[in-house]
Amino acid sequence: MNLPLRTLGFPPNAWTVNDAIADITRPQKTPQPVILATETKTLRLDLAKAAILVIDMQNDFCHPDGWLAHIGVDVTPARKPIEPLKNLLPELRTAGVPIIWVNWGNRPDLLNISAASLHVYNPTGDGVGLGDPLPKNGAKVLMAGSWAAAVVDELQPLREDICVDKYRMSGFWDTPLDSILKNLGKTTLFFAGVNADQCVLTTLCDANFLGYDCILVKDCTATTSPEYCWLATLYNVKQCFGFVTDSQAIFTALSEE
Repeated sequence: MNLPLRTLGFPPNAWTVNDAIADITRPQKTPQPVILATETKTLRLDLAKAAILVIDMQNDFCHPDGWLAHIGVDVTPARKPIEPLKNLLPELRTAGVPIIWVNWGNRPDLLNISAASLHVYNPTGDGVGLGDPLPKNGAKVLMAGSWAAAVVDELQPLREDICVDKYRMSGFWDTPLDSILKNLGKTTLFFAGVNADQCVLTTLCDANFLGYDCILVKDCTATTSPEYCWLATLYNVKQCFGFVTDSQAIFTALSEE
């Protein structure tokens, strides 16, 4: 009697099993090759092996009532990726490319946050830092579940998207991001979000060190840092860690798929 096979895991890292059989061949997804122009080379890549990481497009970094604005930073530059992302993300979803939101979302007790990390956000010790309530609305800075840590209203994640909390500038440090990407069979990563020279770059560098192919989407990325930080980020990505493209080049690649 042939018993039905049931799937365990997530394709392509999936088995099919029953009482007698475990099929561990892990069938691959159908390739979706596209040609993508970047600032240094033309890439031939497989969309079936691609995902986009959208980093820190959160109220604390992008909203005029968030933490950065509270400490006197002009968040206007951090809002620049919103419109390009609103246009790009639906097209990537349609193409089957997972949208992965990688955001600060700390534990309420901050037990996994070091003094050095706390100092970045509260250098005097008596200011408003990680976990502290914002004076304007009481939202706790970058705490998981708070308004402060939520994605800005214009870019709300959809049910099918993947959300990963992070606790350092890099989205790979002490998070399940690497395991999720490996289970999904993703080897090519697009990067978007803020700040380009901090959380985006450190996540991209770690991805490169882990063996992922890294592509920064220029118009979907921004920083509130000085211009030289932005220029250095673009230089270092192209020189050392991957490629730089823009959303229009991705639209062109998708239209010719």
